Amino acid sequence: MELRHFRCFVAVAEELHFGKAARRLNLSQPPVSLAIKELETEIGLQLFERTSRRIVLTPQGQEVLHDARAILARTELLKQHAAMAALGAGGSLSLGFISLDSYSFLPSLLLAFTGKYPGIRLTLQESTTDRILAELEAGSIDVGSCLATPSLPPTLIYRPTNRYALVLALPENHRLAKLAKVPLDELAEERFMLFERHIGPVMFDTVVSVCMRHGFSPRLFHARQQHTIVSMVAGGVGVALVPSCVQVMRREGVVYRPIRGETTYVESGVAWRRDDESFMVREFLEHVPKLRASTSIGKPNRSS
Repeated sequence: MELRHFRCFVAVAEELHFGKAARRLNLSQPPVSLAIKELETEIGLQLFERTSRRIVLTPQGQEVLHDARAILARTELLKQHAAMAALGAGGSLSLGFISLDSYSFLPSLLLAFTGKYPGIRLTLQESTTDRILAELEAGSIDVGSCLATPSLPPTLIYRPTNRYALVLALPENHRLAKLAKVPLDELAEERFMLFERHIGPVMFDTVVSVCMRHGFSPRLFHARQQHTIVSMVAGGVGVALVPSCVQVMRREGVVYRPIRGETTYVESGVAWRRDDESFMVREFLEHVPKLRASTSIGKPNRSS
């Protein structure tokens, strides 16, 4: 049993005509007919019903067609992988990412990945979770780093990478800025900087839930980027609950403090198209770190 048998079989099954299948394969008709006969003999099944006017697939032929297509697809994928491995550096990848992950694991991941594939054409696009998921579905990007979302499209796969503890971002001259840990209920009258819910529903719901647990519903002021939120806090517009990795952003005028009495986490991860088996996407995902924390999202750990 050879690949030529499967190629001829798939062509005849799709054309339902030996002559057309032969032309499609750039062959004469006799080798195609012989390949079908050999395949039927090898597997012990009749693949086609033949009449003087037409041919049709048998039920057994329908089953074999599915397997034959899968074998040919995997063969082509193997060729792609071999070609990429021979190049050692070729290919392209487009990545959409949220600013959150650029403060944590993303720089080291990109350094390792481009070090292994120095010739890769890598495109980076900072965006928001809602846009990243839409662009993944549309095929505009290959991989996205994004906040966890309860409404992931069925065409995408998501894998968590990090859970970040929430900390308070306060203006440095705030009345509570000198405390080691801040009682959240003391901020009930403050304006909270936060994403709109459709951008990061888990982040939005978690922040609101934390505030509600401390006895108040937050007054919200929306922004679309994490660095914008921190800049607004520095300008005294309000306060914010932000993932702990944001602390690497040494913005003048902002201090970061843990919440007194609990630690709550939010999650980010990577997403890609379910049917994307490209070599570069697979290689990139191999470099993505495994989830480090086991604490449930939005569930507080009580502390002193």
